[in-house]
Amino acid sequence: MLRVLVLIISALALYVPPAIAQDNARARSALAQDYDAIVADIITITEIPAPPFGEERRAAHFADAFRSQGLKQVTTDPVGNVIGVYPDRDGEMDGPFLVVSAHLDTVFPEETDVTVKRDGDRLLAPGIGDDSLGLAALLAWHRAMVAGNVQIDRPILFVGTVGEEGLGDLRGVRYLMTKGAYAGRIAGFISVDGSHPERLVHAAVGSKRYEIVFNGPGGHSYGAFGIVNPMAAMAEAVRQLYAIDLPADPRATYSASVVSGGRSVNTIPDRIALQVDMRSEDSEALDSLESRFLTIVDNAVANENEARSTSAGQISAEKNRIGDRPAGTTPVEHPLVQSAGTILTEAGYTVMLAASSTDSNIAMSMGIPAITIGTGGGGGRAHALDEYLNVERSSFMTGLDAGLQIVIAAAGVAL
Repeated sequence: MLRVLVLIISALALYVPPAIAQDNARARSALAQDYDAIVADIITITEIPAPPFGEERRAAHFADAFRSQGLKQVTTDPVGNVIGVYPDRDGEMDGPFLVVSAHLDTVFPEETDVTVKRDGDRLLAPGIGDDSLGLAALLAWHRAMVAGNVQIDRPILFVGTVGEEGLGDLRGVRYLMTKGAYAGRIAGFISVDGSHPERLVHAAVGSKRYEIVFNGPGGHSYGAFGIVNPMAAMAEAVRQLYAIDLPADPRATYSASVVSGGRSVNTIPDRIALQVDMRSEDSEALDSLESRFLTIVDNAVANENEARSTSAGQISAEKNRIGDRPAGTTPVEHPLVQSAGTILTEAGYTVMLAASSTDSNIAMSMGIPAITIGTGGGGGRAHALDEYLNVERSSFMTGLDAGLQIVIAAAGVAL
């Protein structure tokens, strides 16, 4: 977890005109009665597999769920994002729009058992909090706003995005913000991702991800012994990477994460692939780390070609960037952060500012005010097979209610 700071916010309540307050109260009342439907939605969504680049079935269900709630303006864009517009009016609205998003994909492959199990006040299944909860929250908030006939200053795009996890590289939200039908008309962005309402993400952790393919001549482990080996070049690159001493501020990290290649135990490999992840909240620090790593790869190749025989051929390296998530921030003083923090504080939470890598990265990097919020009643073990949600009614609905208030307020704050 990246840096987490306690957010100190004024306790002054946001002023809401009486007529709008009545609409909001009706919406909150409708949400309070929706517990069983929300839990049912979470279970149904979780049990539809949605690996990166394989979100189609879950996307179709999500779109149908919005339509079943009476929403007519539901579309699926060319990359697979599902988009619903509130309020539901005839004809296209000009905006500017507030995006409220949750991601459709999980980190788990298609064959993963995603059957939801219940243990008291816990629901357990891979992906249940990351991000089935977020998707179910969007459906619940829409139902509540319709029930309350909530009037807002800025129309909302409820979006289920594809490609948030792993090598999806934020492809869904990237398309939405830069090429989609609403690009250029989005004034604010809220991502719903996680089960801890007290965590308020206002800073985007950027990342650079590479697959480095070390190539060489290969040969018999005994008969060709002494020739260059791409495995040795890869190992040297990892060794040099982990010798980098990074400053504590701005924080940056690296991870050598995946290695593949080789043909058999008695063969000098002709190809070894290494995947590396580098992250930072600071764009300059991230660019500097990326540059140092690419130089390390060149040095490792040169060292191996010098250390062993190149009679059968040399070592080379292909540098393939497989992920590029931009860094960014929404200042703590911005009304979007302040209003969310005030609502959470009044709900009884000790608000914590955080930096993370979420769909909000793209908006933040474009200078569009954005935050990522959690919802519900907590959980844990994200990205693990025993991931779980706490669904004890009181705490769970308190988190959902706070999220609804944040969304309604954000549709009216100065962005």
